[in-house]
Amino acid sequence: MNASKVAERPGPVPRGLARTGPVLFSYGFRPFFLSASIWAIVAMTLWIAALAGHIEMGGSYGAHAWHAHEMLFGFASAVLAGFLLTAVPNWTGRLPVSGWPLAGLLGLWLLGRIALLWPDRIGLPAAAAIDGLFLPVLLIICAREVIAGRKWKDLKVLGGLLALSVANACFHVAVIGGDHAHVAMRLGISAYVALVTIVGGRILPSFTRSWLNRVGRTDFPVPYNRFDTAAILAGVIALGLWTLVPHHPATAVAGMQAAVMHAIRLLRWRGFATWPEMLLVILHVAYGFVPLGFAAIALSATGLIEEHSVMHVMTVGAIASMMLAVMTRASRGHTGHALTASRLTTASYGAIVLSALLRPLAEMLPEAATSLYAASGSLWISAFALFCLEYGPILLRKRRALR
Repeated sequence: MNASKVAERPGPVPRGLARTGPVLFSYGFRPFFLSASIWAIVAMTLWIAALAGHIEMGGSYGAHAWHAHEMLFGFASAVLAGFLLTAVPNWTGRLPVSGWPLAGLLGLWLLGRIALLWPDRIGLPAAAAIDGLFLPVLLIICAREVIAGRKWKDLKVLGGLLALSVANACFHVAVIGGDHAHVAMRLGISAYVALVTIVGGRILPSFTRSWLNRVGRTDFPVPYNRFDTAAILAGVIALGLWTLVPHHPATAVAGMQAAVMHAIRLLRWRGFATWPEMLLVILHVAYGFVPLGFAAIALSATGLIEEHSVMHVMTVGAIASMMLAVMTRASRGHTGHALTASRLTTASYGAIVLSALLRPLAEMLPEAATSLYAASGSLWISAFALFCLEYGPILLRKRRALR
C-alpha cells in the first residue's frame, strides 16, 4: 500500500496508518502490547510485595480483588486490544485506528489502572466507572469495523468482547457490594478461553501450514471442519456450566468431554512437526493448556482439586501464554522482522510456561505455597521483562516501510 493511498475514511473514528508523530501510535499492537507487558511486570511486583506484607494494595477494593482484576481486566484487556486493533483491519480490509484516536484509547485504559491503584481517593463507584469504560469503547470500535466490513463470521469474536465487558462490570458490582466476585472471574476467564479456542483455531493451523509449506513439507494440519465447530461448542458449554455451576456433576462431564475434544483438535494441527521453530511451538504449547484447563474444570467439579488451580491453569497457561506467543509473533511480523524466535524470545516462552505449571501447585501443595508463589511470580515477571527488553525498542522506534 502506498502512502498516497492511505487516507482517513469518513466517520466518527478516524482511521489510517499514522505516518507522522510517535511511531508508538502508528498501529494498535504497538502501544497496547508494550503497555500490557509493562503492567504485567508492575502489577505482579506490587502483588508480591503485598503478599510479603511490605505494602497495601487496592485500598478498600481489597488486595486480592485488585490483583485478580488487574490480571484479567488490566493486563489481559490491553493485549486483547492490541490484537483486535491489528487483526480486525486485516479481517475486514479497512484501515486501522491510529494516531490520536489510538492514543486516546490507550489513555482510557491507563486511567482505569490509575483509578484502581488508589480507588479511595475518588471513591470505589467512580473508580469502577472509569475502569469500566475501556472494554465497551473497544467493543464499539471493533463492532463498527466488523459491521462496516460485513465480516459477519467475526461477530463471535465480538461476543467474547461483550462477555468481558459484562464480566468486568459484574466484578466491580460484586466488590463494591462486599460480595465475592467468583462468578464474574469465571465469566471473564471463560470469555478469554473461548476467544483462544476461536482465534487459535484460525491462526494455529494457518501459521503451521505456511511454515511447513515453506520448509518443503506436505503433512499439513487438518483444515477447519465440523469437528472444530463441535469442539468450540463443547468448550463453550463447559465454560458456561463452570461459570454458573462449577461443582455440578454436569460440569464435570462437560469439562472432560471438552478436554478430550480440544486435545484431539490440537493434535490435528501437527504442532509436533514445528519443533525447530519456537515461534510456532509456543502457540501449540499455549493451546495445550486449553484441554488441561477443561480437565481441571472436571476435576474441580468432583472436588479433586481447588477452583483456584483451575483458574491459574486457564489464566497463566491458556491465556497469558497464548497472549505472549501472539505478542511476539505479531510484533515481529508487523515490523518486518524475520518470523523466528530469538534466544530472548525463547527464554520468555520458557519462563511463562514454567510459571503456568508452578502456580496451580500452590493450592495442591500448601506447605510449599509461599515458595511456589514467589517462583511463579518471578518467572512471570521474567517473561514480560524479556519481552520488554527485546521488543520495547522495536515497538517504540522501528516503523515498517510502505510497499
